[in-house]
Amino acid sequence: MKVIYDIEEFNPQEPVVLTQGTFDGVHFGHQKILKKVVNEASELNGISVLLTFYPHPRLVLYPDDNELKMLNTIDEKIELVAQLGLDYLIVMPFTQELSRLRADEFVRDILVERLRISKLIIGYDHRFGRNREGGLTEMVRYAETYNFALEEISAQDISESIVSSTKIRNALLAGEVHVASEYLGNPYQLSGKVERGLQRGTTIGFPTANIRVSSSDKLIPKNGVYAAWVYTKGSQHGGMLNIGDNPTFEDKNWSAEVHILDFDQDIYDEDICIDFIAHVRQEKKFNSVELLIEQLKEDEKEVRLLLA
Repeated sequence: MKVIYDIEEFNPQEPVVLTQGTFDGVHFGHQKILKKVVNEASELNGISVLLTFYPHPRLVLYPDDNELKMLNTIDEKIELVAQLGLDYLIVMPFTQELSRLRADEFVRDILVERLRISKLIIGYDHRFGRNREGGLTEMVRYAETYNFALEEISAQDISESIVSSTKIRNALLAGEVHVASEYLGNPYQLSGKVERGLQRGTTIGFPTANIRVSSSDKLIPKNGVYAAWVYTKGSQHGGMLNIGDNPTFEDKNWSAEVHILDFDQDIYDEDICIDFIAHVRQEKKFNSVELLIEQLKEDEKEVRLLLA
């Protein structure tokens, strides 16, 4: 899959089958649409394209609203979309200027004249244009005017579409990572670089890799201990992940840190990716470090069982 950040660089010679949207999470409903795009492009001997926007429109339109957290960083989204077999992912910068385009201007100037679409595939609730003024009724009219094929995937056809990104966010904020994984069709991921922490884990026999999360807009699941798969330096390992404020210690600070099982390598400044598998327990303050260590030993046993 080729990733394009400037639509001026996109010069298709084959029929273009395209869908568009933020596709945050790339959940089952999104996957249904994207697979349809790939299949339709194959039947037309064309190319399959996803047009997405970055940053998320809400972050541009409402910059003071910091409550929105994303299920994917842009790099994570690229990786997930690539797995579905698309030919092109166009990442279009979302700006105030773009947000002011009327629905008809967006279709004419972007989809038709610039991207030269032959077919557009959209979900049943798709909205577009200034103030989300455009919907299916308007798009049907534009398809006739500009002579491109249009296909809507209905809510009935995408039963998973009721699994919205909002429901996934709510599951993660409740620590229900297994529910989120079912909705997504993949484990929920957290990625970043390994940075130096306080070295406290090493002193109690559970060294951890502290994760500097790659995006401040990334949604972090509820504080607690999780079983996880850890990917670093091209290999996979089991992990016991702790998210929280380390309440047992006085100099407590929020962190996301993972104890990688059966692992002893220097990975400072290395990229790391975490797959959340299961929630083990809530965050808890212990009356002594010794009690914390005993609990961590029990946590490790449970993590190994869950990953087995």
